[in-house]
Amino acid sequence: MDLYAESILDHAHHPLCKGPMKHPTVSHEETNASCGDSLELRLLIKGKRINDIRWEGEGCAISQAAMSMFAGHLKGMTTEEAAHLPPRSVFDLLKVSIGPRRTKCALLCLHALKNALRKLNGEPAQSWTETIGN
Repeated sequence: MDLYAESILDHAHHPLCKGPMKHPTVSHEETNASCGDSLELRLLIKGKRINDIRWEGEGCAISQAAMSMFAGHLKGMTTEEAAHLPPRSVFDLLKVSIGPRRTKCALLCLHALKNALRKLNGEPAQSWTETIGN
């Protein structure tokens, strides 16, 4: 368990893909109102594939580490594959048990991704319940 906790802290302090992107295909911002975590996700889409991903945000170690790990996981994935990722995909990357109070922290990255892809398709953003399910 300590090894996984160290991994989360490492990603929180040295996140992957964090920073600006000059000309994203789509960008979307989400905030977790229950704790104040925020993420702005930027995607560069080429041929219906996530060619690059950048993000900026602030929040707890779980939200920041989840976004860092998730960003690395998304590169190269098709938008169709990404749109159908379940919450389990984020939990599997984190490799630690996430309690109910931290679920929204961990899944903020998935919520932001799904709404960014909806925006890309000209669809309105959805609520947490609609994108994540609870």
